[in-house]
Amino acid sequence: MHAESLDPWRHEHVFLGAHHARNERRSWAVVALCAATMAAEIGGGWRWGSMALIAEGLHMSTHAGALVIAALAYAYARRHARDERFAFGTGKLGDLAAFASAIVLAMIALLIGWDSAERLLHPVAIAFRQAIPLAAVGLAVNLVSALLLQDPNSASPGHAHRHAHHGHHHHHHHHDHDADHNLRAAYVHVLADAAVSVLALAGLSAAWALGWLWIDPAMGIVGMLVILNWSWSLARSSGGVLLDIRPDAIAHAIAERLDGSNGDRIADLHLWRVGPGHHAAVVSLVSHAPQPPAFYKSRLADIAGLSHVTIEVQPCPGAH
Repeated sequence: MHAESLDPWRHEHVFLGAHHARNERRSWAVVALCAATMAAEIGGGWRWGSMALIAEGLHMSTHAGALVIAALAYAYARRHARDERFAFGTGKLGDLAAFASAIVLAMIALLIGWDSAERLLHPVAIAFRQAIPLAAVGLAVNLVSALLLQDPNSASPGHAHRHAHHGHHHHHHHHDHDADHNLRAAYVHVLADAAVSVLALAGLSAAWALGWLWIDPAMGIVGMLVILNWSWSLARSSGGVLLDIRPDAIAHAIAERLDGSNGDRIADLHLWRVGPGHHAAVVSLVSHAPQPPAFYKSRLADIAGLSHVTIEVQPCPGAH
C-alpha cells in the first residue's frame, strides 16, 4: 500500500482555541502596558525618592511576569501546533500556563498578607498625598488591561480547524468547559491587581479621613483572601484539564448515542480535553452485531467539541 493511499484517513492534531491569535495579541498588548507602567513607577520612585512608587512598580512586575507566561504559552502553542512530537497537539499548553499563573497568584497573595500583618503589628506612617494618586493610577492601568483581556466568547469552542475526516468533528456551540484558561489566568491577574488597588484606595482614604492606620493593612488581608480564592479556582479548573478529568456532559452524550442501542454496550470510555473547545474520546464497544467503527462515529457527529474519536468494537462471546 502506497503512503498516498492513507491520506483520506490522516488528520492534523491542531486543537487550539477559536480565538487563539486574538488572545495572543491581547496578552502581548497588556504585557507592554504593564511593563511601561512598571518602568514609569520605578523610575519615578528613584527620581522622587518614593519607596511607595518603587514598591508599586515591583508589584506590577510580578503581574507582568505572569502575563509574559500567558503570552509565551500562546506563541509556543501556535508555533508547535503541527509538531508530531505532541501526541494530541499543543492545545493544553494554555492550561499548563494557567496552572503556573495560579501558583504565582497565590504567592503574590501570601506576600500581600505577610506585608499587611507586619503593618498591623508595626504601623508605619503613610504618605497619603503620594499613595492615593498612585493607587488610582494602578487601578486605571488594571481596568484598561482587564478590558483588553475580557473575552465575551470565552466559552466558545475552538472551531478554527474543521475537518471532514473520520471521527474528526468540529462544532460551533458554546460550553463552559471550553473556556480558554490561559486567557482567564491573565484576566484574573489584572483583576486581582485591580481589586488590591480598590481596597488600597478605600483603606487609604478611610485611614486619612479617620486617622485609623490599621484600616489600610486590614484591607490588604481582605485582598489576600480574595486573591487566594481566585487562585484556588483557577488552579482547580486548569489542573482538572491537566489531569484529564472527564467532562460529564460529553460523556453522557456519548453514552446516550452508543450504550444499549442494538445490543451495543460501552465497555470502556476515555474522554479528555485536548484544547479549548476540543475533546478526544477512545470508546471500546462490545456488540452482538458489530458494525464498522465509521457507523458508530457517525452517531457521535453532532456532539459539540468532540474533535478526535477512536472506536474499537469487539463481538460478544458467542455472537454470530
